[in-house]
Amino acid sequence: MPSLSPYADPAAILITGASSGLGAAMAQGYARVGVTLFLTGRDESRLAKVAQDCRERGADVSAETLDVTDSDALAAWIEACDRRRPLDLVIANAGISAGTADGTEGVDQTRAIFAVNLNGVVNTVMPAVAVMRPRRRGQIAIMSSMAGFRGIGGAPAYCASKAAVRVWGEALRGALASDGLAVSVICPGFVATPMTDVNRFTMPLLMEADAAARLIRRKLATNTGRIAFPWPMAALSWIAAALPDALADRLTRRLPAKG
Repeated sequence: MPSLSPYADPAAILITGASSGLGAAMAQGYARVGVTLFLTGRDESRLAKVAQDCRERGADVSAETLDVTDSDALAAWIEACDRRRPLDLVIANAGISAGTADGTEGVDQTRAIFAVNLNGVVNTVMPAVAVMRPRRRGQIAIMSSMAGFRGIGGAPAYCASKAAVRVWGEALRGALASDGLAVSVICPGFVATPMTDVNRFTMPLLMEADAAARLIRRKLATNTGRIAFPWPMAALSWIAAALPDALADRLTRRLPAKG
């Protein structure tokens, strides 16, 4: 019996940041006969491996090495993908974090994080909206983070970039609903990816990328507006966002750098 949800079985899916981590896991999860995947990432060799794995699962795959901060190149690629097969789902997943410079993000790191995590999402979403809006159908997913609910002293730019895209995505959901477009914001906790592999602290409720990707796919299929997981960490993040400043400062201030 066919699904009643128009979002349950997307046939043409575009994913940025697909060369590793959650992007790769989502691409592999969606890959099957009848599905066309448009994948982009910055690492050509890793992207090629993900693309080949998806082809072996039966998907038609087009992979392009792009930098999401290049707005013109990204827009041209998204438009070309849509001409090849009208996009059902666009996942703005590409994102970076950074190591620390003297215990905090340096100026160059800060600019790079905003360029990818904020501008890169805008550079992905706006061309997607432009091609989807005339036909009044399509779904857009924006990758935010639990870190977007309350700033943490060790990663101010990362937290701020994820907060910006979360709020923007939530607003877009309402703004684009009358155009027939669905927007979801994804707020994961800790997921085992190359990005988190560099962390030198305990990561509570760490999830494997495949498990996180399965959860995201289930929630996107039902057009869930905010996909925040795992739920205990989501609850703690919501509480942290409501704490008085004096208490929040003690809990979120940067820990001393360790050798």
